[in-house]
Amino acid sequence: MTRMTDLSEQRPARWTEATVYPDMWTDPDNDPRDSESTGPDGELATLRDFLSSYRMTLRMKCEGLSPEQLARRSVPPSTMSLLGLVRHLAEVERDWRNWITDEEPLPKLYGKKDADFHGAVAEQAVVDAAYADLEREQAATDAALAAFPDLGLRVGKDGIAIRELLVHRIDEYARHSGHADLLRECVDGRVGQ
Repeated sequence: MTRMTDLSEQRPARWTEATVYPDMWTDPDNDPRDSESTGPDGELATLRDFLSSYRMTLRMKCEGLSPEQLARRSVPPSTMSLLGLVRHLAEVERDWRNWITDEEPLPKLYGKKDADFHGAVAEQAVVDAAYADLEREQAATDAALAAFPDLGLRVGKDGIAIRELLVHRIDEYARHSGHADLLRECVDGRVGQ
């Protein structure tokens, strides 16, 4: 029982910037994800729109935090942190390109398994590099997939369908955006979807 009391005393007060819908991250007029307009036409455009929205959500959850806050492992003994998620998604974007080729796999960005999380340390240079890695890897994977407009086309050594790869990317970002919700709340108390 004492341990729970100690943890609850360390929790920051919950808050949100939203005033219209208090369970949201920000008010609709300030939300860059533009969920109020009509969705795109077509399957590929819809998949890209969902991916873009989840990518933006992750970045929004990390905004305004110091390197120390980004690197904070909020749920011990987990190694997961917001900075670790940024690094992890850069690593995963790179790996997805391995799925669409028959060539030798690209080397890992951060080295051995879980180095993306273990190397997420509270240094501005590490934060800057993580964001640069993520942007570069996202752009490279987007460009590689743009060469395959047929969503049913099967590619790579395992014959994965382009559609499946796009849905898998959305799933990965959506899952980690949920983690980011909880991590951010533990870091500074900010809540909202």
